[in-house]
Amino acid sequence: MEEEKSKAGMVQVYTGDGKGKTTAALGLALRAIGHGMRVHVVQFLKNPEMMGDRYGEIKASKDMLPGLVIHSFGLPRWVKKDDITPEDREEARKAMNLAHDLVKDPKINVIILDEIFLALHFGLVSLEELLDFIDKRPAEKELVLTGRNAPPEIIEKADLVTEMRQIKHYYEKGASARKGIEY
Repeated sequence: MEEEKSKAGMVQVYTGDGKGKTTAALGLALRAIGHGMRVHVVQFLKNPEMMGDRYGEIKASKDMLPGLVIHSFGLPRWVKKDDITPEDREEARKAMNLAHDLVKDPKINVIILDEIFLALHFGLVSLEELLDFIDKRPAEKELVLTGRNAPPEIIEKADLVTEMRQIKHYYEKGASARKGIEY
């Protein structure tokens, strides 16, 4: 019985208004890779052109971590809730379609849906689809979901929920995003 529990895939949620949700998910990915697992990250609302080699996690995954594959989807602009385009919807659809394909691959151990809650908040992915995705994933598949504003239905379904709460941030003092720390 204990053996079965240790092999079961869990649903982990990293949410809240504080910094560190994606970083925590990538830390878990690093740990999993260290134990020979294969990890795929599907990033919502993060354009591959904007991300590119500018973002350290993408460069590291290509150069040093063959067990980690990052797929980024989104347009080369910041998305705003009141300015959603058909192209934004299409990018989110591509991301979810890939997630559906990845979850079926028995060689992949961990799937991270980065910024999925922002995609939900913007109406680019439906809550029903995400709940269905969670319910239908293979029992051994670890699933990590990140982003602000995790809905109560997802929090209820998750096995682990961590809320990053901002108490203080150097951006408030005018600091800019720093290479190697924020990206």
